[in-house]
Amino acid sequence: MLNYIWLGLMLAAVLIGGFTGRMKELTDGTFDSAKAAVMIALGLIGIMALWLGIMRLAERSGLVRLIASALRPLTRRLFPDVPAEHPANGAIVMTIAANMLGLSNAATPLGLRAMGYLESLNPRPGVATNAMCTFLAISTSSVQLIPATAVAILASANSQNPSAIIGTALISTFCAAIAGVVSVKWLEKLPMFRLPEAETTVDRRANVEMSFTATEVEAEPAALGVFGKVTLFGFLALFVAWFVMDVFFPGAFGRPVPVMSGKSLFAQIVGTVSLMAIPFLLMFFPLYAALRRVKVYEEFTDGAKEGFNVAVRIIPYLVAILVAVGMFRAAGGIDLLARALSPVLGLISFPTDLLPIVLVRPLSGSATTGLFAELVKAHGPDSLIARTAGTIMGSTETTFYVLAVYFGSVAVRRTRHAVVAGLTADLTGVIVSVIVCRWMFT
Repeated sequence: MLNYIWLGLMLAAVLIGGFTGRMKELTDGTFDSAKAAVMIALGLIGIMALWLGIMRLAERSGLVRLIASALRPLTRRLFPDVPAEHPANGAIVMTIAANMLGLSNAATPLGLRAMGYLESLNPRPGVATNAMCTFLAISTSSVQLIPATAVAILASANSQNPSAIIGTALISTFCAAIAGVVSVKWLEKLPMFRLPEAETTVDRRANVEMSFTATEVEAEPAALGVFGKVTLFGFLALFVAWFVMDVFFPGAFGRPVPVMSGKSLFAQIVGTVSLMAIPFLLMFFPLYAALRRVKVYEEFTDGAKEGFNVAVRIIPYLVAILVAVGMFRAAGGIDLLARALSPVLGLISFPTDLLPIVLVRPLSGSATTGLFAELVKAHGPDSLIARTAGTIMGSTETTFYVLAVYFGSVAVRRTRHAVVAGLTADLTGVIVSVIVCRWMFT
């Protein structure tokens, strides 16, 4: 599917650029996008190293297995091809949790780690498995509790109630997530996407599971003693106390007032959780590992070494997708599509002002943010258009970017139905956003 989309974007960009006389802009956009792709990949190195190192500690200390075991009924239904005790289950759950809290810096490295685990179970290298497609559908449609970027833009534009879109975005993103999961499970059964069972699938999966089990038995960390349990309890109690103070007593004891202070209680709670999540994880994982006698520094650095290799490996895939998108935008393809679809959308009462942001969202996050800021400025931060656009931002994802990065990290070129499932989730998020915002704000 990505083959056709990529080729279509490239050909359409050149043809549109030729007819509109924007060949210079197209050329400049091509080289700028190529540079941006490399810079994005290089910028990921430090973040990748940090979170892959932390993930290594979570694995060696047994935390990943605990998480996977706790949510085994859910992961077994969603990923029946993944062995119950495989660390992919824990990595998937942690990625989803990071996405829900809006921790994109943590979600991407964790997601790439999960893709690596899923590739280890893949009997057809280069071809996406059902588990990979399901994971990508969930990642691109994951429930997001707070659309932080959209709320921040509305607040900076002096909105009277910037958190008003939190409820609408939650409804829309929930519907998008359901649509993503349902569509990916349905599409994998269609003849055009179904894969014949490989002869080596069962044997290889058994070998991988046996190898994993043996490794974990050999590397089993020491059990938590009384001192370890008391220390962990004290650590958790400290963070709970900080959480309660920031939510219910903002500014107490000279502490800075939290960003979400003064908003609804739900927004305040989720905002505080988001702010405290990364410091908590960066301290909890190493502490837990140390209490189980894991050599935290050595294990962290071993895991961090993978960050550079993964970041470099995704460069070709990022260049390919970002160059195609950059060429299409520079040639005026987005504007042309918007003008062509406006009459049709007018017939179904879809706000045509939202069309550019809907078309750009699956392609570029930064461009979507810019378009949203322009809409807020043009229509006002508390207008129906601005709130609907913010809801769309909070319930959709940069699908093509996510697919390029995640599949590129494991050199998967045949993505099967992942693109269709991701775009289905995005479309559902857009439709529900328009309906819910009309209902709530008019």
